[in-house]
Amino acid sequence: MVALLRLGRRPWVEYADLVEERGSASAVLQQELSDQAEPGGQASLLSSNAPTAAELVAQSTADLERWAAKRMRLVTVLEPDYPPNLRAVHDRPPIVFIRGRLTSEDARSVAVVGARQATPAGLDRARSIAHHLVDHDYTVVSGLAAGIDTAAHTAALAHKGRTVAVIGTGLDRAYPPQNERLQREIADQGAVVSQFWPDSPPSRRSFPMRNAVMSGIALATVVVEASQTSGSRLQARLALAQTRPVFLLEELVGAQPWARECAARPGAHVIRDPAEITAALDRLIGPGSLVA
Repeated sequence: MVALLRLGRRPWVEYADLVEERGSASAVLQQELSDQAEPGGQASLLSSNAPTAAELVAQSTADLERWAAKRMRLVTVLEPDYPPNLRAVHDRPPIVFIRGRLTSEDARSVAVVGARQATPAGLDRARSIAHHLVDHDYTVVSGLAAGIDTAAHTAALAHKGRTVAVIGTGLDRAYPPQNERLQREIADQGAVVSQFWPDSPPSRRSFPMRNAVMSGIALATVVVEASQTSGSRLQARLALAQTRPVFLLEELVGAQPWARECAARPGAHVIRDPAEITAALDRLIGPGSLVA
């Protein structure tokens, strides 16, 4: 799979579909090389000289050994350990890198997201939601950003619960830099997940892509605080497109026109209390579970 993605001739989501259809990354790689497809999608990591399949595989094998030495695991969409909720969405990436450990219990996860420049009241609400989710055996997922994300992660850890960070850089990076220690803690006690090559820096494009994976990996998204331009607003839209519930705090809906518009859409819920989240999810994940 790494060799195929390094070729970089299609958007990665197309490779996820092709590999699942054919059941083999090697078959797709051979076809791509024989078709002489035009370059496109995510940038290739190779030089402009056309590589052979053997060269691609050799370089990829060396990469996998190097990443494993740095406690990174690569999981492809063909493997049983690929996050089951993420596998069920249309915009899943063909691979994810994991530092730490995902467990089967992490399928019961909820994303808690919101503003980087959060209010004290918003931070308190994020912590309260994280505590409640942990008490009800849900994993807290967030994006390791400043503000609401940091509050959700730290509250889950402090409450002896599981938390998963889905980040917008490669695993070798920490963004924002002040969360480097928190990122290590999450990897030690939960998992840090990235869809990007390990050395990838933050970019304007990477964070919306991260939001799509975060909403896909979780059963639902809770938006605590978010402005019109916030990535959390985008995540709410992506979650609804993935047919995942979105929970909007009543204070957010009262303050933001975008949240009022979102609240009117099917699958969106306005809540006052964290218990409303788990009550709704407990109904949804009974028979006919949301989990793939």
